[in-house]
Amino acid sequence: RGTVKAAPSFDARADAEALRKAMKGMGTDEETILKILTSRNNAQRQEIASAFKTLFGRDLVDDLKSELTGKFETLMVSLMRPTYIFDAHALKHAIKGAGTNEKVLTEILASRTPAELRNIKQVYLKEYEANLEDKITGETSGYFQRLLVVLLQANRDPDGRVDESLVEQDAQVLFRAGELKWGTDEEKFITILGTRSVSHLRRVFDKYMTISGFQIEETIDRETSGDLEKLLLAVVKCIRSVPAYFAETLYYSMKGAGTDDDTLIRVMVSRSEIDLLDIRQQLRKNFAKSLHQMIQKDTSGDYRKALLLLCGGDDE
Repeated sequence: RGTVKAAPSFDARADAEALRKAMKGMGTDEETILKILTSRNNAQRQEIASAFKTLFGRDLVDDLKSELTGKFETLMVSLMRPTYIFDAHALKHAIKGAGTNEKVLTEILASRTPAELRNIKQVYLKEYEANLEDKITGETSGYFQRLLVVLLQANRDPDGRVDESLVEQDAQVLFRAGELKWGTDEEKFITILGTRSVSHLRRVFDKYMTISGFQIEETIDRETSGDLEKLLLAVVKCIRSVPAYFAETLYYSMKGAGTDDDTLIRVMVSRSEIDLLDIRQQLRKNFAKSLHQMIQKDTSGDYRKALLLLCGGDDE
């Protein structure tokens, strides 16, 4: 359900030549660059980079960095990163230097599948010769850190038959750990939300509503705060629907004054081959806005053109 598919009749050499020509000499032909890079999938972009090096002895990403600027440069360079390197890179930057970007940690670790998380950890180790879990543990603390570590284990139960008696039990445990308790037993929330299967948790949320009269989100909102609250809510939203979670993330990246371009780029690039069509539909349904029109209104120039091509159409 992505908007970006493998280009038919693809010729890596021809693309590499066109890109070289677009960046050679005086001035840069941005239009050619954005058209090529947004209409090839990630695997094809890697082939173009390799053909580029073979033909010209130059690094395509380095050339893009020297020829382009600003948000447009960030977007094009992001498109050139292999998928798991893209996530690993985003995480590395989220925990680098002074201050940690909890928002990025939350978004990636809450939304990726166990298989994706295992790949990200391997790639992180290979690329940066560091253990992602150690890095995250060094930069975070408390229950927020514990839930991140649980998610990073990527040991969520595989989806299978749902045992109704366990559904009832988990819902009761959550109710007792939150609404019925003076203070909150965060650990129960972390264990259940971090390890149970997606289909099991969806049933738990329904059962929770029946038992308590509250949506699980309302309880999390009341019983927790700060980064832990945001992470628990992100996990719940992704269990309910990953596309709906990203629709909300995109909506708030552009709503109101100013645009959160880092988030906009990260989501558009990382979901373009996975579920951007579903995200567009959810955004339309939940916010009565079209992603295409929001991008149109909030961005400009080549950056806007490229984002609109990735968006792949309007939902009137």
